[in-house]
Parts: sequence; C-alpha cells; structure tokens
Amino acid sequence: MQVYAYQLTMKKKGTLTLNDLPLNAGEKVEVIVIPRSSRQSDENHHPFWGKPITYLKPTDPVAETDWEVLQ
Repeated sequence: MQVYAYQLTMKKKGTLTLNDLPLNAGEKVEVIVIPRSSRQSDENHHPFWGKPITYLKPTDPVAETDWEVLQ
C-alpha cells in the first residue's frame, strides 16, 4: 500500500479539497485527518534542527573503556 501525505490549510470551514491525487477513478481510499495546532508548536518540537553543529576535539577517542579488546 502506497501512502501519500499532504499538509493543507483549511480554506473554508468544514471543507477540504485535494486536487491532482495520483489515483485512478474508482480506487478506494482511506482518509485520516490530523489537525495541527499551529506551526509554532512544530518548530519548538525540534529546537535544534537547522542549527550549526560544533565538534569539540573530534579526533579524541570515545568510550575506550567499553572495548574489551583494549583491556
């Protein structure tokens, strides 16, 4: 089963229109609607996305004591 996800904004109360779906006439579909509270809450859910990453001492060994072969 192929799944298609769309994020839309309601234009008229109680009406949602999907255009140009990649489906043939007569195909049966299941529709699940999940309302989103606001875009602001989505951005706060992953606050570090898009932020630069800085590695301190990237070549230093990590967890050397966890390797049995080194003991």
